[in-house]
Amino acid sequence: MAEAQLFVSQDEFTCSVCLDTLTDPVTILCGHSFCLKCLTDCWDQSQLCSCPQCRHTFTTRPELNRNTLLNEVIKKLKKTTLSPPPSKDYAGPGDVECDVCTGKKFGAVKSCLTCMASYCQTHLQPHYEGDAWKGHNLVDPDRNLKEKLCEKHQKTLEMFCKTDDSCICMMCVVTGHNGHKMVELETEREEKQKQLGATMSEIKKRLEKKEMKLKETRRTAEQVKITVKRVMDEHDERFTDLIHCIEEAHKKLTERIREQEKREMEKVEGVMEQLEKEIEELKRTEAELKELSESKDHLHFLQTLLSRCVLPADGDSLNLTFTTDFSSEDLLKELSGLKKCLEKISQWDILPLTPSGREAPIFTLQHPEPQTREEFLQYFCPLTLDINTTNRRLHLSEENKRVTRERTKTEYPDHPDRFGYWAQVLCREALTGTRCYWEVEGSGGGVVVGVAYKGLSRKGRGRECLFGYNDKSWSLQCSQSQYSVRHNNKWTVISAPYSPRIGVYLDWPAGSLSFYSVSHTMTLLHRFNTSFTEPLYPGFGFGLHCSVTISNLTPCDH
Repeated sequence: MAEAQLFVSQDEFTCSVCLDTLTDPVTILCGHSFCLKCLTDCWDQSQLCSCPQCRHTFTTRPELNRNTLLNEVIKKLKKTTLSPPPSKDYAGPGDVECDVCTGKKFGAVKSCLTCMASYCQTHLQPHYEGDAWKGHNLVDPDRNLKEKLCEKHQKTLEMFCKTDDSCICMMCVVTGHNGHKMVELETEREEKQKQLGATMSEIKKRLEKKEMKLKETRRTAEQVKITVKRVMDEHDERFTDLIHCIEEAHKKLTERIREQEKREMEKVEGVMEQLEKEIEELKRTEAELKELSESKDHLHFLQTLLSRCVLPADGDSLNLTFTTDFSSEDLLKELSGLKKCLEKISQWDILPLTPSGREAPIFTLQHPEPQTREEFLQYFCPLTLDINTTNRRLHLSEENKRVTRERTKTEYPDHPDRFGYWAQVLCREALTGTRCYWEVEGSGGGVVVGVAYKGLSRKGRGRECLFGYNDKSWSLQCSQSQYSVRHNNKWTVISAPYSPRIGVYLDWPAGSLSFYSVSHTMTLLHRFNTSFTEPLYPGFGFGLHCSVTISNLTPCDH
């Protein structure tokens, strides 16, 4: 009798643990079959004996015996020409592995938040077939399932404690969160989702605003390029005209000097020619007279002498004057002045205007800083000390032009602008949008000269009230041994000869603040370069036994 042909599928003889053809198959009471080794390894790793496929649990560990009939069928199957089971996708580097697979693991297709495990397609089947798993919460593969467990109780995080702002398990609810306000994760998610929506909306607004700002900045950049090209073209045209004018003036001046040279040379050559003729005539007469003087004929000597001793008339050639200096003092002064103007132009800096919120020209010229004391005094600004800012340990005098630190306090009335702890004072004048210069005469070993915005703190003992220790003030500290400058608590020591007189030059539009030691010369101690955004108030600070007098200057004081 012919052997019956097997028409079976390979999947019917596949172990659901190793996902390969059954080897030494065993069949347990629930009817499912597995490789003997796979099932033994699975039960050896667990305290409970349950079917890996349907999760049926056995109270005692069943004795495993090989299914002889199934084993024979599998042997025959291997002898047939049936193709091997279709290949499965093993878990790659970025995939979530199946927690049930032994050996080489397959990629998980779902994670179960109830079982806290991930499953491949084969090991996931019980969740669809068995009633015990149908209520489980299946989600997309998640490699971070451990993060969903409570670290303390190793239970699933199911609630949200609003009091502690944390996710908790049911054991936490009972043991550590009595009286706390708790909600389900989904409820808290809905609330947080609204907050997230508001945050995303704000991000979208900021994004749109910044994108708009970027577009405006790009337009500004293009405008800058256009403006620079226009200004450069204008400058090129002006300088080309200026160079042409200078070359033309040089050419004309050269021609005039050459014409004057020609006239003088013609005059000189005429005189030289006349002198040569006169010299020749005199030499001839001299020779004739010499010959006559040597004659032995007395009659001839006397008759000839009368006619020969008459000298020719002397010409005016010796009295003529010539021009040898072709320079002009006035011309040299004009050229020197022109040279200085060009040097000043070469020192000009182009700086953007700093005030924001208003339309302004794109460029402004920064004037070169004065060099001599006479030039500084052209920007002299009279200052007066503000009694409402004066610390009570300071005493004002000389019509509020002099301030001295004393041991006893002065009974000034309370005022919000007064420096409460530090021995400091500001001036009344607010300096902005211009160039100013002032000088002070200090005495003592700890005088501070500076400027500050009106918002400088006045109360308390913190250093935020001190000149130079914040972003609202700039200062120079003077002592007998050295100077130091400070801004925003950044400190720089300066070595320079000591002088009790200090000059301060402020170019507010250019963002320049310079301190000078004033004696017979102006010695630059330090220059701050920044962008001023508010009016500046001159001010002073004092150590023990120190005083400052604001100098009364005029442009003639030099």
